Amino acid sequence: QAELQDIRPLRIGILNIMPLGEQYEFNILHPLGLSVLQLEPVWIRLESHHYKSWPENHVQDVYVTYEEATRDQHLDGLILTGAPVETIHFDEVHYWREISEILHDARESIPSTLGLCWAGFAMAYMEGIDKFNYDRKLFGVFELENLDLSHPITGELDDVFWCPQSRHAGLADDVMESAKEAGILKLLAYGKDPGYTIFATSDDRFIAHTGHPEYNATRLAFEAKRDLDDPEVEPPENFDFDNPKNRWRSHRNNFFMQWIRYCYLSISTSDMSNGESLRNRGRVDLEPEILE
Repeated sequence: QAELQDIRPLRIGILNIMPLGEQYEFNILHPLGLSVLQLEPVWIRLESHHYKSWPENHVQDVYVTYEEATRDQHLDGLILTGAPVETIHFDEVHYWREISEILHDARESIPSTLGLCWAGFAMAYMEGIDKFNYDRKLFGVFELENLDLSHPITGELDDVFWCPQSRHAGLADDVMESAKEAGILKLLAYGKDPGYTIFATSDDRFIAHTGHPEYNATRLAFEAKRDLDDPEVEPPENFDFDNPKNRWRSHRNNFFMQWIRYCYLSISTSDMSNGESLRNRGRVDLEPEILE
């Protein structure tokens, strides 16, 4: 039917910097594939990062650079995955300059960019909000409260839902609330231990989820078993890795479907028919002023 109507698929860029990223790909593709809309996933790699835990041929054969992904056609949405660098200051992450330049361009030219886990922190940082490191890793499956049933991303989510968290850093509640009062952020979901986990920039061009809604139970169980000998990591809360059960599947599916729908609705009919880019929006400062 889409071919008869001459509707092109949505081009969704996926900038994957996860460890063992080839195994991780299905975690992203599965919820995206549930959308009724046709999608074309575009796998993107960083030029400044060495994918040491990946099969080298896979990176070269399947992935393209951001410049290559956007050279001839624009992206209708962009997903930036997490990375195990949340305890390192952004300026000390060896690929931060490239990430910040990509986010800068995405803010101007892509309808919506979704940041997961560390990428959500990166989005907050570009808005002037820095993360802080935990004494202990936040690990397990945690309950979150939906704070905005009128927002296009969270409007169809449950009032309360569960989501995996696997991170060593967070965002201070008072700083996030000050950013909301200043009109910098929209706060969309909150949990007692995870804090403000889902939020958006004021223009909704950046959507951040500092959890891992995309994880399946197998991925979370793998991380739990991997960290068994790490004295700094306690066993996951609300999750039995010997008998893993997925209690966040509906949240995962609804969250990604709502985001894809938002990308689609952000594109006008003329954009969908002729592939023209959106108008440039406000620029993002690559060296933001950090809020206190």
